[in-house]
Amino acid sequence: MKPVSVLCVVSTLVVLCVSMTAEQKLKNCNDVRAAYSSKGFNVNDVPNKGVNGAPLKVCPQGFSCCTVEMEEKLSQQSHTEIKAPVSRLSTNLQSTFRQKHDHFDKFFRELLKNAHVSLHHMFARTYGMMYMQNSELFDNFFKALMRYYVSGSAAVNLDSMLSDFWADLLERMFRLVNVQYEFSPAYMECVSQHTEQLQPFGDVPRKLRIQLTRSFVAARTFVRGLTLMPEVVNKVSMVSASPSCVRASMKMLYCPYCSGQVALKPCQNYCLNVLRGCLANQADLDAEWNNFLDAMLSLADRLEGPFNFESVVEPIDVKISEAIMNMQENSMQVSQKVFQGCGQPKPSTAFRSTRSIKDTGFNGRFRPYSPDARPTTAAGTSLDRLTIDVKKKLKNAKKFWSTLPETVCAGERIEPGDDCWNGTAKSRYESVVIGNGLANQVSNPDVDVDITKPDIVIRTQIAALKEMTSWLKAAHSGNDISIDNDEDSSGGEESGSGCDSPSCENDPDIYFSTPPNPGKPAIEREVKGIKPSDGGVASKGSMALALCGLALALLAPHLR
Repeated sequence: MKPVSVLCVVSTLVVLCVSMTAEQKLKNCNDVRAAYSSKGFNVNDVPNKGVNGAPLKVCPQGFSCCTVEMEEKLSQQSHTEIKAPVSRLSTNLQSTFRQKHDHFDKFFRELLKNAHVSLHHMFARTYGMMYMQNSELFDNFFKALMRYYVSGSAAVNLDSMLSDFWADLLERMFRLVNVQYEFSPAYMECVSQHTEQLQPFGDVPRKLRIQLTRSFVAARTFVRGLTLMPEVVNKVSMVSASPSCVRASMKMLYCPYCSGQVALKPCQNYCLNVLRGCLANQADLDAEWNNFLDAMLSLADRLEGPFNFESVVEPIDVKISEAIMNMQENSMQVSQKVFQGCGQPKPSTAFRSTRSIKDTGFNGRFRPYSPDARPTTAAGTSLDRLTIDVKKKLKNAKKFWSTLPETVCAGERIEPGDDCWNGTAKSRYESVVIGNGLANQVSNPDVDVDITKPDIVIRTQIAALKEMTSWLKAAHSGNDISIDNDEDSSGGEESGSGCDSPSCENDPDIYFSTPPNPGKPAIEREVKGIKPSDGGVASKGSMALALCGLALALLAPHLR
């Protein structure tokens, strides 16, 4: 019996020692005072020894180192600490895509600016005064392209703008190649109305229209997508936590203080349930967020391939010159068709058959810049490099909202294993981890979530993402359905179709390449002097002079 008695005595002493140790910790709240003070609170709020915790609203109501005032302050602190990592992750995401937006936007704007500068220098060098006196036609062309890039069809109808450009170019060139005639405004209106029928510039206008429409729609829609991302993240990150989330956060992070266990961290699964309850509405954003990112990635593939803005805009000067050469080569046939359709014009009394080549203003052959001579674009980068980089970032942003709880409940914020805070004591967390999203929170054991009241701000952002996704998918097909300006919306009708029929999807001519050495002007004759008395010969000589003066040209002033 002696050994049994001794064992009982020892066991009793051990239990008493443990009980006395725990009671001693609560009688002495020094650890809590130090930890509480380190959070920036007044140490005098903490009692020197444990008090009755019955008035506490969140933490266990036993012997406690917490007061009601401490609990209120620690509740706000817990809210801040739960929100901090989410805010940091959101801020990083916003910063990343604001930067990507700025890079793309600057790149596209500089491409347009440099294409304008390139055309100006090339045409001024090649055509001299003939170009300078008509340069406003090209200035307006590039200004319209920039307005379309910035504001879309709300500011510029791309099809109409391009039609007007080619009609105006035809009118000026038609006068140039027929300087021996006088044309009334009504006559020139007749010429303009038949631009598409005459096709004086060959197939260049059709191909360029399709290329410009597809690439501009893709570029501006992609940039708008990059604009939307940080806006959505910012608005969602500003959503306030519910009172039940604040209570659950307080219980998870600071109720251990009340029992004197200031170093005790929550169990991982406990943390996950609390965060999934707090971020239930945000998780519902995930499905539409991922759809949006998939649409952005698909459009990025288009920007790398057939809708490449850079490959369309950079050589636009060469393409316009190619169109002018087509007009030069076909000028006689075009003129005859016009005369048949619009009537025979009256001869010009001011026309001098003895004008020399020098008088026409044409001083050389077409000599495009080499690629090395073209202006550099934004930061010396290329669209391919920008697209490769942004695609990586877009892929990394997928499932951002649904993985926030896992991202927050990791590292030093939680205690792995069973020696962790489970909401009531230092022990294993037994509850099942519930799923993401509002609907799953009906069974959340740690956060009371009203699943019948979805957050309005987040539902609005879901709608914004859904609308943007539809624009991105349309742009993927070359269509612009987002004609509203950010500042001035004008409706919702579709415009700027990039493909008139399914056949153009497989048309190999749509993506015609620019030859490295474009052809020279077809007409480069040396016209000899003609005597005034040589009537019939003079007439032929006059036409030859006019064709020579056209010279690819751009368009001399209207001669009457």
